[in-house]
Amino acid sequence: MTFSGFPEAAFDFYDDLENDNSKVFWEAHKDIYRSAVVEPMTALTDELADEFGSVKIFRPHRDVRFSKDKTPYKTHQGAFIPVGPATGYYVQIAAPGFTVAVGFYDADAERLAAIRAAIDHKRHGPELEKAIATLTRSGWEVGGTTLKTAPRGWDIEHPRIELLRHKSLSVSRDYGFDEIVHTPKLVNRIRTHWREATPLIDWLQQHA
Repeated sequence: MTFSGFPEAAFDFYDDLENDNSKVFWEAHKDIYRSAVVEPMTALTDELADEFGSVKIFRPHRDVRFSKDKTPYKTHQGAFIPVGPATGYYVQIAAPGFTVAVGFYDADAERLAAIRAAIDHKRHGPELEKAIATLTRSGWEVGGTTLKTAPRGWDIEHPRIELLRHKSLSVSRDYGFDEIVHTPKLVNRIRTHWREATPLIDWLQQHA
């Protein structure tokens, strides 16, 4: 199946789901979810797979076992291409628009220690700083879960303390409702941006 763009119905579906996150609504609109969201997302990521790898399209159901929020369905559709533990390329469609991202979303204690050691390194740390600075200058936004203070054992005055605070680290670009989202040209837009952010992936693979 060739990707031809996401229809307006994809955004409308998530607008409506935010207002009525119920099984009744879902069952009445699951055909729209399949045709307007899942099928285009599958076609999109299939076309990117030759360069970036095979994709995982996330299930629409939320895990509510340990959450106070018991709404059953996610109000976005994400797809992830892993290149390492919890590390890779990401796309998402939701009511607020379309987003692409790159980075890592989770790390155990051993892996996080390795990342922080590399950030502290006199050569590897500045390499990461440079990669992120280049991305932010070209329009990427840095995100991820961070500590409010210095990690245990690290000096609050460390020159790269902001990076050391990260428990996860990503960069993202918001396409919003750009007309390109509805066209086949979205494939090459994502391909270009993921290539642009690959130095961050390379750094994480090398040091984490």
